[in-house]
Amino acid sequence: MAQTSAEQMRAWTGPALFSFGFRPFFLFGALWVALAMLLWLAALAGVTELPTRLDPISWHAHAFLFGYLGAVIAGFLLTAVPNWTGRLPMVGWRLAALFGLWVAGRVAVLTSALLPSGLAPLIDVAFPVVLGLMILREIVAGKNWRNLVVLALLAVFALANLMFHIEAASGDFAAQGYGLRLGVATVVMMIAVIGGRIIPSFTRNWLAGNGHDARPAPPMQRFDKACLVASVPILGIWVSAPASAVTAAGLAVFGLLHLARLLRWRGQHTGGEALVWVLHLSYLMIPLGAFALAFEAAFGGLGAAAAQHVWMAGALGAMTLAVMTRATLGHTGQTLHANAATVGLYLCLFGSVVLRLLAGSLPALLTLSGLLWIATFAGFTMTYGPLLMRPKQRKTYELARLRRRIRRVLPDPFDPGAPRG
Repeated sequence: MAQTSAEQMRAWTGPALFSFGFRPFFLFGALWVALAMLLWLAALAGVTELPTRLDPISWHAHAFLFGYLGAVIAGFLLTAVPNWTGRLPMVGWRLAALFGLWVAGRVAVLTSALLPSGLAPLIDVAFPVVLGLMILREIVAGKNWRNLVVLALLAVFALANLMFHIEAASGDFAAQGYGLRLGVATVVMMIAVIGGRIIPSFTRNWLAGNGHDARPAPPMQRFDKACLVASVPILGIWVSAPASAVTAAGLAVFGLLHLARLLRWRGQHTGGEALVWVLHLSYLMIPLGAFALAFEAAFGGLGAAAAQHVWMAGALGAMTLAVMTRATLGHTGQTLHANAATVGLYLCLFGSVVLRLLAGSLPALLTLSGLLWIATFAGFTMTYGPLLMRPKQRKTYELARLRRRIRRVLPDPFDPGAPRG
């Protein structure tokens, strides 16, 4: 007789950390991005020298974009795919092996100066490739063709990582290269696609549950689809020619489209729950980042790196933190409510983004921005680490049955292709 997901997870007698995909990748992804910032600040101050073939700034960018975000994407997909396909989740030693490959990539890139040339990129790029093959197997076996678009984005993300390594090996400044921009653009599209599903759905549920009359526009209406379709060529232009006048105009249009999309979701009514308003504020970083990059392309003055960080640290960093906190609470049997510590994490992250944008004119703020970033993700590991490392709390039969009934009529937040009623 086939096992259910719950039965398979209960049958696993090893560490709870490997009982579901989000657990190791969320926990150690956050730990890594805090440690990487600490190492980078120490390298900038001359306290240490990083044993990597990458220049310090390029290593810093790679550690966040392809290291941290690679882990969060893996944790999200390994949690979402069983919901998409109806198949069992990856648990146990297979999950531990995949996690070990991610860890090997982080160590290899950090110590690449001590390794034969080309070995670190090979180990590093192997992780998203293996992850993609695993996801492809599940989608094909489950005949869940509508979610191939997410797999396609993962493939582009892996290609961007490879391009980053090639540019660095060629002596180019990879931190401002094609590979990095392609990676950022890909994750921005992931947020636009998946965030466009979960943000209005979560907002509607919270507003309805708290007696508000306001309702967000349903997800993936014609305007949403048009916005996403228009976004692809605009991001492509930015990747290929970030400083052109055409790029500036395109990014301004991009920002206006996504700002209009966000306003349709009624985030101004969600101030009573940080787990909801943080999603709206994180998505706001997408149009704000586009406006910052458009301004830099047209007039200069902000600095390309500072403007780019509105997307990288703002949209990408904040949205992943929002998803990690919410998913951890939900999948470990906790109440979906942000306590004071969680609110503090959100505020530290957004404070870090603001200070990083201002650091172009006041370089002393760069260190403070980095310290707030460390506080954010070190705080996540301390606050959510115990939940991620221990078994899920058992719920009563009545509550579990109620959740199953709700799932029949409400969209699955982890399924960007689920039918919408």
